[in-house]
Amino acid sequence: MASIDIHRAHGRSMKEARAAVERVAEHISEKFGMHHSWDGNDLDFSGSGVKGRIALGKKDVHVTASLDFLRGMFKGPIEAEIHRYLEREFG
Repeated sequence: MASIDIHRAHGRSMKEARAAVERVAEHISEKFGMHHSWDGNDLDFSGSGVKGRIALGKKDVHVTASLDFLRGMFKGPIEAEIHRYLEREFG
């Protein structure tokens, strides 16, 4: 099982950061066919072969995900997409 672990600092208010994380989740959901929901300041997402969380802190965002064998073969491109969306939203 492959895993993704990404940390990203941010300088936004929690309200702005939460909106940005929501946009990241929407992009990921559209691209990879996943569902997401909030649990406090954490956004959980899951889909076929993937399960993860985006933990929103006051100064950082932490993305973790577990990929099954098939999705694990595409870990590089999936991770690159997540980085791209985080860069777009958090600069």
